[in-house]
Amino acid sequence: MSKADAEPLSDFIRDKVAEDVATGKYDGRVVTRFPPEPNGYLHIGHAKAICLDFGIAEETGGVCHLRFDDTNPEKEDVEYVDSIMEDVRWLGFDWGEHLYYASDYFEKMYECAIKLISDGKAYVCELSVDAFKEYRGVPTRPGKLTPGRDRSVEENLDLFGRMRAGEFEDGRYVLRARIDMDSPNLHMRDPALYRIKHAPHHRTGDTWCLYPTYDFAHGLEDSIERVTHSLCTLEFEVHRPLYDWLLEACEVYRPAQTEFARLNLTYTVMSKRKLLELVEGHYVSGWDDPRMPTLCGLRRRGYTADSIRRFCRGVGITKVESLTDISLLEHHIKDELNRTARRVMAVLDPIKLVIENYPEDQVEELEAINNPEDESAGTRAVPFSRELWIERADFREEANRKFHRLTPGREVRLRYAYFVTCTGVVKDDATGEIIEVHCTYDPATRGGDAPDGRRVRGTIHWVCATKGGEADVRLYDRLFSVERPDTVDEGPASATTRDSAGTSGNFKDNLNPDSLTTVRAKVEPAILAMGAGEHCQFERKGYFFSDPKDSREGAPRFNQVVPLRDSWRKRSS
Repeated sequence: MSKADAEPLSDFIRDKVAEDVATGKYDGRVVTRFPPEPNGYLHIGHAKAICLDFGIAEETGGVCHLRFDDTNPEKEDVEYVDSIMEDVRWLGFDWGEHLYYASDYFEKMYECAIKLISDGKAYVCELSVDAFKEYRGVPTRPGKLTPGRDRSVEENLDLFGRMRAGEFEDGRYVLRARIDMDSPNLHMRDPALYRIKHAPHHRTGDTWCLYPTYDFAHGLEDSIERVTHSLCTLEFEVHRPLYDWLLEACEVYRPAQTEFARLNLTYTVMSKRKLLELVEGHYVSGWDDPRMPTLCGLRRRGYTADSIRRFCRGVGITKVESLTDISLLEHHIKDELNRTARRVMAVLDPIKLVIENYPEDQVEELEAINNPEDESAGTRAVPFSRELWIERADFREEANRKFHRLTPGREVRLRYAYFVTCTGVVKDDATGEIIEVHCTYDPATRGGDAPDGRRVRGTIHWVCATKGGEADVRLYDRLFSVERPDTVDEGPASATTRDSAGTSGNFKDNLNPDSLTTVRAKVEPAILAMGAGEHCQFERKGYFFSDPKDSREGAPRFNQVVPLRDSWRKRSS
């Protein structure tokens, strides 16, 4: 951990929490919560919320609850519950005994709804969703009073009880709060509290056919769990008046809701709904496709929990919406793997190099450094022979002075090996394509240095054609070809909890058709011995990770974590 990582964090939320602790608010308690809806896999945006919610609890000696907001049985699944718990643990956080579900509180929520009806603060409405939108109006024009708004308490209680009993079909009735149809805040214009859904729930089965809306459930869940600081993204700032109104009307314990800016990354979408579209449309191989911004996708690609936590730390917590360059995330994994990943040699686009004056049957072992940043990593032996594989891009028949690799008559260094000088090429008679590059070597330069002190400007990597092997390597580009792939406003959404129900744009039109390329690479023997889930640096190419899902003993398959240089940016500029 760097000195910067060890320094205490400071932001407006942490300052507020510290002030509340110092003044004895909430009796000095700090209770936060991370409340995902189990309708998809977590993504990098959720990591920011997780690090904030659990981080503040750790820093203050408080607790953080993991609570599943499972109020919509049509979209939720135990698969998502399991994946969310796995992702939170992977990031290094633990909720201990504080695992909760909104469905734990369905009966208590129902009782609160009965109280609101009894107090004349809620009523049963028969308007459809579209009809109510018309009645609700727009911020610059007051809404209209809905039919049934003045229905008696007795009638409302009767209808609500029959809604619970399953007498009505989906959409027939909705329970609404009676607040203010003239409010400039649309969320205060008699919002829906309960809707009928004849759908089995992953925890309660067919017990309920009446489910609370998120706005109704959210505050009550916080209240029941006696949360002190309810942290949400800025999209929920306009929901806060409703959050406070409901808790006051129900006459229950009131936490404080505070909003912060969500994480937005370039070349990425942060909507679970849109990510689900990519999965269901087979634009990607699944939620854990290494191109996806999901935590399971990033983990499979080779990102570490520590790099993601440091990224979230670096982004910080503010109230200002911004767009973070994805290169910042890449910087943190590069920085970590530069210190920890061992170096190996792999040739991704091979062409044969023949050393004409090297003995034909000889194979020698040369010493290679495993990690120049970590002396304790030691060295390894790599085989060397007359025939090698080199990168096709490391040779040009004609090149300008800025090209410092192999050209006819030029001498370069083979990494850890010898100086070689290009003497010619062999071409395919039919196509004219170069199939071999020929050279001679200087035996006195073993190890890569010349005893006479002469220097060369180029060093290239290689793989022994006699003793090397092959491995599948996936090369990744950005999933989207533009910085802002979303073409419409997301609407009221939260990276912390749930996604927008707004209209989908044509964001899929911005998918990058070259986001995945698979090559059969030539690799040194040490690579073939790697197990699943190991990091390495392919020298001069980038950092790679042996896929924990697809790798087999003796046959690892590699995912490119990140290139050494931002070559994608150069291609897109």
